[in-house]
Amino acid sequence: MQKPKLSFWQLWNISFGFFGVQIAYSLQSANISRIFSTLGADPHDLSYFWILPPLMGMIVQPLVGTFSDRTWCRLGRRIPYLFLGSVIAIIVMCLLPNAGSFSFTLGGAMIFGLVALMLLDTSINMAMQPFKMLVGDMVSEEQKGKAYSIQSFLCNAGSLAGYLFPFVFAWIGISNTAPDGQIPNTVVYSFYVGAAILILCVLFTTFKVKEMPPKEYAEFHGISAAAEQRESGNWLSLLKNAPKAFWTTGLVQFFCWASFMYMWTYTNGAIADTVWHTTDAASEGYQEAGNWVGVLFAVQAVGSVLWALVIPKFRSLKTAYCVSLLTGAAGFASVFFIHDQYFLFVSFLMIGVAWAAMLAIPFTLLTNSLSGSHIGTYLGLFNGTICLPQIVAAACGGLLLRLTGGSQVNMFLVAGVLMLCGAASVFLVKESSKTK
Repeated sequence: MQKPKLSFWQLWNISFGFFGVQIAYSLQSANISRIFSTLGADPHDLSYFWILPPLMGMIVQPLVGTFSDRTWCRLGRRIPYLFLGSVIAIIVMCLLPNAGSFSFTLGGAMIFGLVALMLLDTSINMAMQPFKMLVGDMVSEEQKGKAYSIQSFLCNAGSLAGYLFPFVFAWIGISNTAPDGQIPNTVVYSFYVGAAILILCVLFTTFKVKEMPPKEYAEFHGISAAAEQRESGNWLSLLKNAPKAFWTTGLVQFFCWASFMYMWTYTNGAIADTVWHTTDAASEGYQEAGNWVGVLFAVQAVGSVLWALVIPKFRSLKTAYCVSLLTGAAGFASVFFIHDQYFLFVSFLMIGVAWAAMLAIPFTLLTNSLSGSHIGTYLGLFNGTICLPQIVAAACGGLLLRLTGGSQVNMFLVAGVLMLCGAASVFLVKESSKTK
């Protein structure tokens, strides 16, 4: 079967729901440390709260990939999981920012927040993974780079919106402070608006995208019954026969995602200390710093969008990958030396360069080395190269914070070193496949 060439808008529709899912993810990543600090968490314990999100992703995404590979119903193969995950995420987004408002004790509020965070990240992972699979399912090899670039653009646009919501709400006069132990309304309302946008975007994808029936899917990917039988097996056998790109790109991913875990965990405390000169989570300055984190992360998203336009200009994906990560390493390290809230824009633009490469290049390298019969499972397993480094980084965060002097801004130097290791690891990337 000749693989059809999809129009720009067909590629756009496949990934549009990612915009809403990424708003939810960006609200989580920009505000979790702020929420738990406001509830009363010790800075040295902050990284431990971040173990749950990647842990749930590591469990959920391979399951979604495996089960959706075997699913077919009126809604399709991937969309049922996308829809269910989004509905759960919407409910939890309305509950999580109210963790301090239900008359719980400090311990009760922390437990409620942790359970809500676990459910939120589980549902976001359940909703996010199908979009990567839809591109692998429905897009030819020649168009995958363009498809993942569109997905990267929508991802960063969603991030931009989610990161800026608290800042915009404060600008229009919504209270950015709250009684001790409660979350400011700027954050609460941001989660409400994000939930509303998420359901609209997911409904758009549900009604606009029609997945291939099993027979057409097999023809599109050139899968015969005999070939599918040869490739069948459990996760261990699939990992054993994974293409080299799976492992070599995964090593790069390890260093990169550990870097970003430290950024998400410590940016609020770092700039509150170095720019607003406070470490008191209940202070007005700390909450202002929390809003500014959203602005900085939005700047990162802008840098990512702009750099995504540059990446296709490189002749080699590996060169683009390496240059992007080196730029990100310099951006992370520079945060340590810059104590002006506006000069930090330069740092986060550079960090956005690395983020653009991380969103697009690894999945292009991997999906081009895969056959079609287990693409969902492989993408789910590949998510382990995103989740595992975050778990390791979160588990080691408190110790590293103590070893580096206890100041949260020092963790940006650690992040810079890790990103530098990621750039060096790009030279090990292999694009050949064992499965072909």
